[in-house]
Amino acid sequence: MSGEVLERLRRLVREQGGLIATLVDHRVGGGANRRPAARGPAAVLADAPRTSDRREEYELLVEAIYEGYLLHYGRARVVRALEADLALLAGDRLYAIGLARLVALGDTLAVAELADTITLCALAHGAGDARLAEAVWAAGVRAVGWGASAPHRRAKDLVLAGAPEALDAMLTCAATTAHSPSIGPRYC
Repeated sequence: MSGEVLERLRRLVREQGGLIATLVDHRVGGGANRRPAARGPAAVLADAPRTSDRREEYELLVEAIYEGYLLHYGRARVVRALEADLALLAGDRLYAIGLARLVALGDTLAVAELADTITLCALAHGAGDARLAEAVWAAGVRAVGWGASAPHRRAKDLVLAGAPEALDAMLTCAATTAHSPSIGPRYC
C-alpha cells in the first residue's frame, strides 16, 4: 500500500505544476541510495474509523503533509530538492496542499490536529529531539484516525512545556486507539 500511495502523491505533485512538479523524484523508491520507505502515516489511517469513508483521500493528504515534514527534517521519498532552501519551500508547499485537501473535506478537527502536529514537530526538532518529533507524528495521525482524547491533549501540552515525560506520553498515544476499551486515565 505504501508504494501505491506514494505513486499517487507523485502524480498529485506533478499535477500541481510549477517548480514543485520539477522536483518529483521519478526513480522508484526515491533512488538506489535511499533506504526502503518505512511504513508511512497512510498505513495507520487504513483501518481508522474517522477516515474510513474517505480513506484514499485521507491517505493521500496525510502523506503529502508527511512528505512536507520529511523535506524539512528528514529524507523525502517523492520530492528531491538538493538545496536546503528549496527543500523548505517545497515542504511548505506540501503542507499547504495536504491541509487544503483536508479543509475541502470539512474535517476541522483533523486540520487542527495536523496543524498541531506540524508545530509540535518543529518544537521537538528545535530542541534536538527527533525521536519526540516522530512520536508526535505517530500520535497526531492516530488522533486524526481515531479522534483526539484528553490524554493526547495532555501529551501535546507536555511537548509545549518541554516536559521530560512528553516522549513517553506521545509514544503511549501513538500506540493506542482513542476508543479502545482498555484505556485507563493515563492512556490515549
